[in-house]
Amino acid sequence: MTYGLLALLLAVAVYVVSRYNRLVALRERYRNAFAQIDVQLKRRYDLIPNLVETAKGYMKHERETLEAVIRARNEALRAGQKAAADPGAPAAMVGLASAEQALTGRLTRFFGLVEAYPELKASENMLQLQEELASTENRIAFARQAYNDSVMRYNATRLAVPTNVLAQAFRFSEAEFFRIDDDAERSVPSASLDP
Repeated sequence: MTYGLLALLLAVAVYVVSRYNRLVALRERYRNAFAQIDVQLKRRYDLIPNLVETAKGYMKHERETLEAVIRARNEALRAGQKAAADPGAPAAMVGLASAEQALTGRLTRFFGLVEAYPELKASENMLQLQEELASTENRIAFARQAYNDSVMRYNATRLAVPTNVLAQAFRFSEAEFFRIDDDAERSVPSASLDP
């Protein structure tokens, strides 16, 4: 072998290793970004039972609504656990988005009912929980944007020529965005208890 051929093979090997390492780094970046979503979702899931418990004393005739919120919360929690086990997996991310949409719908309905209970609206505990939930919703939106940006960078790098050949050879699969498809569900649940 000549030194020129050896240098060429070494250059190709260095290129392949650098592209592989780039894909690994980008994959880990979107996984870390999802971990930030996961932290905020868990915070949200922990707040919901407190909201329901606070409301129970005031909303005795709304048991079905309260139970629906808890069921939706539990479904979202399970979907979040599946997504956390494999961030970016299409089925897990679609399942999480769907469960989050259902939960947001239930919370919106819940806060609509809260408006009919003046004592509950004035409750210091409910006001504090409402503020924490609104803050958490904002953090989730920010973390979701960071995750989607990371997924976009990863997918773009994965599809770029000639990295796409390497990505396919080492089974770097496409990562799924965390999307909310329904425009009505894109908004933060109305949690305002102000008169």
